Amino acid sequence: MRFDELGHTCVVGLQWGDEGKGKVVDALVDHFDIVVRFSGGANAGHTIVFDNKRFALHQLPTGVLRDDVISMIGCGAVLDPAVLLGEIESLRQRGIEPGNRLRISDRCQLVFPYHRRQDIMAEKIAPPGGKIGTTARGIGPCYADKVSRRWGVRLCELYRPDRLRKRLASIVAHKNAYLAALYDDREPFDPAAITAEYLAFAEQLRPWVCDVAVELAEHMRAGRRVLFEGAQGSLLDIDHGTYPFVTSTTTGVGGVGSGAGVPPSTVRSTIGVLKAYTTRVGEGPCPTELTDAVGDRIRQRGKEFGTTTGRPRRCGWFDAVASAYTAMVAGPRYLALMHLDTLSGFDELKICVRYRHGKRILNTFPADAYTLAEVEPVYETLEGWQDNLSGCRQMADLPPPARAYVEEIGRRVGAPIGLISVGPAREQTIFLEGEA
Repeated sequence: MRFDELGHTCVVGLQWGDEGKGKVVDALVDHFDIVVRFSGGANAGHTIVFDNKRFALHQLPTGVLRDDVISMIGCGAVLDPAVLLGEIESLRQRGIEPGNRLRISDRCQLVFPYHRRQDIMAEKIAPPGGKIGTTARGIGPCYADKVSRRWGVRLCELYRPDRLRKRLASIVAHKNAYLAALYDDREPFDPAAITAEYLAFAEQLRPWVCDVAVELAEHMRAGRRVLFEGAQGSLLDIDHGTYPFVTSTTTGVGGVGSGAGVPPSTVRSTIGVLKAYTTRVGEGPCPTELTDAVGDRIRQRGKEFGTTTGRPRRCGWFDAVASAYTAMVAGPRYLALMHLDTLSGFDELKICVRYRHGKRILNTFPADAYTLAEVEPVYETLEGWQDNLSGCRQMADLPPPARAYVEEIGRRVGAPIGLISVGPAREQTIFLEGEA
C-alpha cells in the first residue's frame, strides 16, 4: 500500500459493520493530518488498541487519540451531546485531552430523549419478524426528524436560547402526543427541562463547534491530508443495504460529500474493510450465518460482541457475493482484511461464491431482503491452517493456506488486498504492495 499515492482517503466497511474500520484508520492515521467522521451517531462503535490500552469510541473520530491529528465530526453525523461529553470525559480520565484538535459541525442534528424512547417503543410493538434490531440510541428517529424538516434541531440552534425554547415547546408537545397516541406512552417529556439540559450541553460543547465544511476547505487548501472515517458497514446503507434492516444514512463513500461538506471529487482513494468471515448484529438476513459450534467458535475466538450494545454478533463464513456488490459500489483502491488470525485452527474454511434461490442460481446480491433471507449459500471450500498468525508481519510469514485464502478473497471481491490484520494491536498488521 503506497501511502504517498493515496491522497484524501475514505475508509468504509464492506459488510454489516464491525469490520475493524477503527483499527484501519488508526493504522493509516500517521500519514494524514485530519480524520473526519461523516455519518452515523452513537450507534457506531470502534474499538482501538492504542498504547496497549483498549478504547471504545462511539461518536468521536479515531484520530482523537493522536495529539497531532485534527478530528472533525461532519454535518452528516447526528449528535447525542450527553454521550459525546461522556466519551470526552472518559478520555480525559485516561490522559487524553481533545483540546482544540476536536471540531464539531454546527449543522449536526441533535438526538433528544424522545428519539431514544421512540426507538425503543417502535421495536417493542413490532410484530413478529418486524423488528429492525436497532441499538435503541434514537438514531433512526433523529434522522427521520431531520428529513421531515419540521422536527429536527441542529447544534447551531442551541446558541439561540429564546428561539430554542419556542421550538422545543412545539416539538415536545408533538412528540408527547405522538408517543401517547401510537404507543400509549403516558410519561410526557417536559420541554423546559429538555431545553435547560441542552443549553447546558451547548456551553460545554462551545469550544469545539464550528463550520466544519469551511475549516476543512481551508485545511485542504493548505495541503493537509484528510482521512474520512465511515461509521457503519455498506450492507447497512440506507440505499444499498438489506433494507429495511439497515441504518438511516449513507454509510459508504457516497456519503462523504454531503456528510463532510466537500466536493465528491475530494476522495482520491477508498479503503474497503472486510473481516475474513461474516458478522452481523441485530435483525435481517445473513445467508452464511452459522448457528452451530463453528459459529460459536468464531464468535469466541474473534470476541464478537458489540462495542455499543454488547450483543453477541451473528457469525458465519465469508460472503463474497455480498462483498463483491459493496466493493462494486465503493470502488476501493485497496481492501483491508481483518481478523485473519481468528480463523487459525480450522481444518477447512468456506467462502460463499453464489446463492441458490429455489431452482435459480444468483451470482449477484439481491435488492429484496426477504429474497436474501430465503437463499442457500453455495460454498467454495479451502484448506485451513493451524498456525498462530499473531507474529506475522509480512505476507511471506503466513502459511500457504492462509495466503491462498487471502488471495481468493481479493479475487472474488475484485480489488487488491493492501492490509491484513493478524491481531488487535497496531503492530499486528501486514501491509502489502509497497511501504508499511
